[in-house]
Amino acid sequence: MTTATHSLLDTQENPYALSHLDALEAESVHIFREVAGEFERPVILFSGGKDSIVMLHLALKAFWPAAVPFSLLHVDTGHNFPEVIEYRDRAVARHNLRLHVAHVQDFIDDGRLRERPDGTRNPLQTVPLLDAIEGNKFDAVFGGGRRDEEKARAKERVFSLRDEFGAWDPRRQRPELWSLYNGRHAVGEHVRVFPLSNWTELDVWQYIEREGIELPEIYYAHHRDVFKRDGMWLTAGEWGGPKDTEPVEQRLIRYRTVGDMSCTGAVDSDAVTIADVIAEIAASRLTERGATRADDKMSEAAMEDRKREGYF
Repeated sequence: MTTATHSLLDTQENPYALSHLDALEAESVHIFREVAGEFERPVILFSGGKDSIVMLHLALKAFWPAAVPFSLLHVDTGHNFPEVIEYRDRAVARHNLRLHVAHVQDFIDDGRLRERPDGTRNPLQTVPLLDAIEGNKFDAVFGGGRRDEEKARAKERVFSLRDEFGAWDPRRQRPELWSLYNGRHAVGEHVRVFPLSNWTELDVWQYIEREGIELPEIYYAHHRDVFKRDGMWLTAGEWGGPKDTEPVEQRLIRYRTVGDMSCTGAVDSDAVTIADVIAEIAASRLTERGATRADDKMSEAAMEDRKREGYF
């Protein structure tokens, strides 16, 4: 008898038993409420990607019928997929939320940042993010990171203390036994909070299916003009692609994750429904970031370097 069958039988025999998704949801809701009770100015990082969408859905559930007591923050690289920005703005309007946007372009224009030769702006998000956190005096910042995505993220606690410079120090990670979270921090420090830490990509999609959550259409198979670079299908844009040696072709693709267009690759796919996507992910042996994010391939420790600098 399989583990899934045992789980189903346990639920049938005990109507009070929580399903796997119910347990994950309850944990995330508990985390949101803990932060609301312990911090003064929390904010939710919201990009319009699937993880931040699920995170917002959980926050809405955690405080319903009251309004979500947090605003949203998006670090806009200026190279985002239009479908995702359109979804972001619709979600903010639908739920009557306040959105703070930190524009990377503003920091390039005034000289605080310099454009990279490869056109990729994901590594440039750290300074605008930390500036927004300091300027708005946010003391807790919700992120949609999950431990299954990447090895540096697997080291992260649910409550992750950041110093006065926004940097992460693994030696200052705190134990989190029995779902007890320590949010103590000194003046100038803040805490990053990850309500989806224990979720997997498959969990996220199964939850999206169960809850009927709307996503940007680029998460499903569609025809798009793309070109290949470093083994990934990228979308052409003003960021600097394609080169003369990179022919553009139309393919049936979808995105497993979304971010800066310059470093977010698509995958060949004919998955047009949530059920199709779930079946595709269940058969995959590569994480979404491992398969589609060029910024994580800059070095073996690319993500950990960004964590130490203050981004993730």
